[in-house]
Amino acid sequence: MGKALDGVRILDFTHVQSGPTCTQLLAWFGADVIKVEKAGTGDITREQLRDIPDADSLYFTMLNHNKRSVTIDTKNPEGKKVLETLIKSCDVLVENFAPGALDRMGFSWERIQELNPRMIVASVKGFGPGPYEDCKVYENVAQCAGGAASTTGFDDGPPVVSGAQIGDSGTGLHLALGIVTALYQRTMTGRGQKVLAAMQDGVLNLCRVKLRDQQRLERTGVMKEYPQYPNGTFGEAVPRAGNASGGGQPGWILKCKGWEADPNAYIYFITQAPVWAKICNVIGKEEWATDPEYATASARLPRLQEIFAEIERWTMTKTKFEAMDILNKYDIPCGPILSMKEIAEDQSLRKTGTIVEVDHPVRGKYLTVGNPIKLSDSPTDVTRSPLLGEHTDEVLAEIGYSPEQIDVLRSEGAI
Repeated sequence: MGKALDGVRILDFTHVQSGPTCTQLLAWFGADVIKVEKAGTGDITREQLRDIPDADSLYFTMLNHNKRSVTIDTKNPEGKKVLETLIKSCDVLVENFAPGALDRMGFSWERIQELNPRMIVASVKGFGPGPYEDCKVYENVAQCAGGAASTTGFDDGPPVVSGAQIGDSGTGLHLALGIVTALYQRTMTGRGQKVLAAMQDGVLNLCRVKLRDQQRLERTGVMKEYPQYPNGTFGEAVPRAGNASGGGQPGWILKCKGWEADPNAYIYFITQAPVWAKICNVIGKEEWATDPEYATASARLPRLQEIFAEIERWTMTKTKFEAMDILNKYDIPCGPILSMKEIAEDQSLRKTGTIVEVDHPVRGKYLTVGNPIKLSDSPTDVTRSPLLGEHTDEVLAEIGYSPEQIDVLRSEGAI
């Protein structure tokens, strides 16, 4: 049946995480992703956080599967000509350079359109148009500027960034959607276009419930599902809410058996209204099901901390997996706090391709995250990341260069 993006060729000028996340996802769906790198060093993450000397780091390998690598000196006149030929033969150019870098290379939007009017140019930037658009942004900066940090953590502590890479990988996922959408529109218009995903915008999109709450707070001055209610105070901005669920069904992280020694012996427990009576029965508080002070969702809101404390007395008698097994029998929403070690060893995730073992010619076997999106007619095969410049000759031959021309380009330092 082939792959969903068979026939799409992508010129990948990305590095570090946000851009490579995007292009790796497109490669998993079948696009031919040609990663353009600097000879000798390549993507800076090849050597960052190395755990094996002289081998590409896991940082690099886990973000660059299913791609081909070419090395081109874009400052070399002949190297620039090679790049022009590649632009003519590709469908999408993806970059996450600092603002203005592509223009300084001589490849402005106008120049790219001259070379290939069907080309889609997709960019990750820190900020969109505005006072900060020329600023360089990294993961945690994006989380702070996008509203995530100010609303994460506990009210009596500082802002906290998430361990999830919502700034880098989150924006890369947004960009991938933009690229596929632009490709679809091109089938009708015949024209390429620019696609921009700003990291601040991407983080804010993932924090939309907090923007919702900001407007609620301005109208009512209080948010009853937050742990600050009823005894705390609310200021002018959405506060940090600890482990509150952020939705209409109150939730909290509770200790389980063994929490004293295991930092992840916890479970997330949601007191969903439709199963309240079942919750009461499970924890041995049957009287709460009919008590007017606990029987309705609105009556429970001022007492949430008391309620969760009582539930925790029960969860502390069970391991997180025992508690989950019991609660799931009654359709009570919950989830164990899984450590990275537990996830890495989870055989069900390997069976679905969410965790994949890959063999690399230098570093050997390693685990990586597979495609999180499953298509029934386009299954993903995760192949190893490329060695630096591994496919230079192969790609140049495909776009019309003879072996003799390739030898000349190499002797001149263009590739």
